[in-house]
Amino acid sequence: MNKIYYLSSCDTCHKIIKSLPQNHNLTFHDIKQYPITLEELEEMYRLSGSYEALFSKKAQLYKSMDLKNKALSEADFKKYILEHYTFLSRPVFIIDDKIYIGNSQQNILKVTKLLSNV
Repeated sequence: MNKIYYLSSCDTCHKIIKSLPQNHNLTFHDIKQYPITLEELEEMYRLSGSYEALFSKKAQLYKSMDLKNKALSEADFKKYILEHYTFLSRPVFIIDDKIYIGNSQQNILKVTKLLSNV
């Protein structure tokens, strides 16, 4: 199943979702309304190979908790992502058992191209 993990209050996520091809077959998962489960995070980890890759260092909590000055381990990244939705880099797309993390232009172009071929 193809899926997008996003934040409904994120303007960037809204812009990206609006730009997706009309015929996409994505299941939408609002991480604020429905926090990600351990199983979902484990699947993301399996596909990405790293909790740090899934972690948003742009999150306001990251700055306010002064995490940038701490040596975080993979276990720390996992713990923080499960504790608060804002720590998940977003959006996260899982398409055909591949993961696309974040809102970089390159990432969104890949996702759009994949979804256009559905």
